[in-house]
Amino acid sequence: MTNRTSYFYDPDVGNFHYGAGHPMKPHRLSLTHSLVLHYGLYKKMMVFKPYKASQHDMCRFHSEDYIDFLQKVSPNNMQGFTKSLNTFNVGDDCPVFPGLFEFCSRYTGASLQGATQLNHKICDIAINWAGGLHHAKKFEASGFCYVNDIVISILELLKYHPRVLYIDIDIHHGDGVQEAFYLTDRVMTVSFHKYGNYFFPGTGDMYEVGAESGRYYCLNVPLRDGIDDQSYRQLFQPVIKQVVDYYQPTCIVLQCGADSLGCDRLGCFNLSIRGHGECVEFVKSFKIPLLVLGGGGYTVRNVARCWTFETSLLLEESISDELPYSEYFEYFAPDFTLHPDVSTRIENQNSRQYLEQIRQTVFENLKMLNHAPSVQIHDVPSDILSYERNDEPDPDERGAEENYTRWVCSCSSETAGAFIRSFVNISIFMTSAGLKPRMSSTTVTKTTTKKATSRSEARSILDRAEIWPVQLSLRHGKKFL
Repeated sequence: MTNRTSYFYDPDVGNFHYGAGHPMKPHRLSLTHSLVLHYGLYKKMMVFKPYKASQHDMCRFHSEDYIDFLQKVSPNNMQGFTKSLNTFNVGDDCPVFPGLFEFCSRYTGASLQGATQLNHKICDIAINWAGGLHHAKKFEASGFCYVNDIVISILELLKYHPRVLYIDIDIHHGDGVQEAFYLTDRVMTVSFHKYGNYFFPGTGDMYEVGAESGRYYCLNVPLRDGIDDQSYRQLFQPVIKQVVDYYQPTCIVLQCGADSLGCDRLGCFNLSIRGHGECVEFVKSFKIPLLVLGGGGYTVRNVARCWTFETSLLLEESISDELPYSEYFEYFAPDFTLHPDVSTRIENQNSRQYLEQIRQTVFENLKMLNHAPSVQIHDVPSDILSYERNDEPDPDERGAEENYTRWVCSCSSETAGAFIRSFVNISIFMTSAGLKPRMSSTTVTKTTTKKATSRSEARSILDRAEIWPVQLSLRHGKKFL
């Protein structure tokens, strides 16, 4: 039976511009959508103009100060934000451009809506090529990424799914997603990327495996220059199969960064469009609910070709190698084909011995997962898109808060202490009602690392925090835990 596929596209998302000479070109999304339309692929899926993410949606992961800054800063007033620009790492790689917050709102909302549709079983596969900005951190921009739509979408998926698997095939390590979920077993992150020689972002060694509850739930596959289809396939398929067998995810998020293609402006791999697509097709073959996102990709015409081809694979539709005529036809000169030769002269530095060493190390780490983690079943929280946030929680939210507080305060002091500490010991704990914290996660952390000795202390902590989740970046985890 054909999968039900939802496709999210905002007609304005491709009109934003990072600035002259910047390698990130949102216009690639317009090219991709044009090919999807002219190949007739839109007829085989549900097409949606997506919801725009609100400031509250973004603050489910990011700090309020950071999102407030993104909303206020513009090219016309940035001189008044000199300190904030440095604090939030906004500048050369992540410039201030007209409509910055609007751009973030559009691509994040599409990913979030895809996650929501998967939760409600409206679709089996959700596609947002505008998403996948995996470098953004809780407190700062990074690597052309401002808002981490992936983390926010995974948080939404965790409302309904006990285990979410994140797979990243961008040439750059998915550091922002890894950091967000480094301390929890609710999300397993798997990243295949170039590592070494000071390649951005400099993280992603195979020995970064997670910590505390998340130990061994972080898997990195560091690769060298020039990897080709055959070498990539021989590593990707057995690793992902083992991960799925061990972890048993109930939902998968796949980041399809196209900078791992040969001839990419910033890349150094040698994957063909077909080889890149094989990864997508293989992940789809598990028939697990799937959120498919874009990511990097800086040779615009090849990005559009790649994501169009992968859309066809997700729909199980064959499309011609000859490109259909469209308003962007001249972009694809001189061959005007879907599968041009994108191989380069870069030597494949990934020897058989090196790849075998990686595979064995990865498999040894996977054996440390005794079984898929189980999670306590809670009532499903109200959908994030079903209400608008006000300054005060609505009665349903207050009721949810009171129920959780009542439960903690009715249990033994030892259980209450363990319950409170559990909010601190994982990096992200799912929200039950979207409640806004009254004090920072660092304050909660300092308060709750001490053992709760009484029910009244547990209640006091909850009353002051009013938070589900307590969200910690890795830097806070290191500092306070």
